Amino acid sequence: MNYEAVFWDIGGVILDLGSVRAGHRAFVGTLADEHELDREEALATWRDELGSHFSTREGTEFRSARVGYEHAVTAMVGHELPEEEWLPAFRRATRENLEPVAGTVAAIRRLETHVHQGIVSDIDTWEGEALLSQFGVADRLDAVTTSEEVDRTKPDPAMFETALEKAGVEPAAALMVGDRYENDMQGAARAGIDTVAFGGSASEATPDDPAVTYRVDDPLEIVDLVGIDDG
Repeated sequence: MNYEAVFWDIGGVILDLGSVRAGHRAFVGTLADEHELDREEALATWRDELGSHFSTREGTEFRSARVGYEHAVTAMVGHELPEEEWLPAFRRATRENLEPVAGTVAAIRRLETHVHQGIVSDIDTWEGEALLSQFGVADRLDAVTTSEEVDRTKPDPAMFETALEKAGVEPAAALMVGDRYENDMQGAARAGIDTVAFGGSASEATPDDPAVTYRVDDPLEIVDLVGIDDG
């Protein structure tokens, strides 16, 4: 089948999740040293606070990662810190540690000009834009839809409806590439979008699961699924 649009998740699809953990560890280590804290205890506090920030949200409401970072920093050092005292270090640590999924970057470049390419991600807009720019794909994408923009998280229909509106295509002409079963596979399938499971809980679905249209181990396989011939 020929598709007219491909929607990409960021975390786990474009962004290597292991590198996120490395970036957070580097940032927390820097802050811990500045405030004479035990690095491992500070990291545990950071993770607990962030986990609580996101896990206590109601339904698909959006919660800003930036606010979560602020809360986690406060919990680590024992008092509020002005943003200018921690955000530059956070940006530097993530910039130095975050890595893309190489196959996805290559696939985005191959699909450029052939189909509409959009982002559908639960990330904060500022963080998503920084990552896409760092990985050299920002200019190759046609649209970015974030939970901060929509004020909802996947699998809320509003996320996919917004992305489809930007693309100007019918749901049946679009593909959603994701690594989370409920958020990416089920959410997109309910919106009438075909899905591509790439890693994570999405790839753990049973072979006959109707929410998963395709499964890939290499994002470059998506070039063939879209039905283009660029060579």
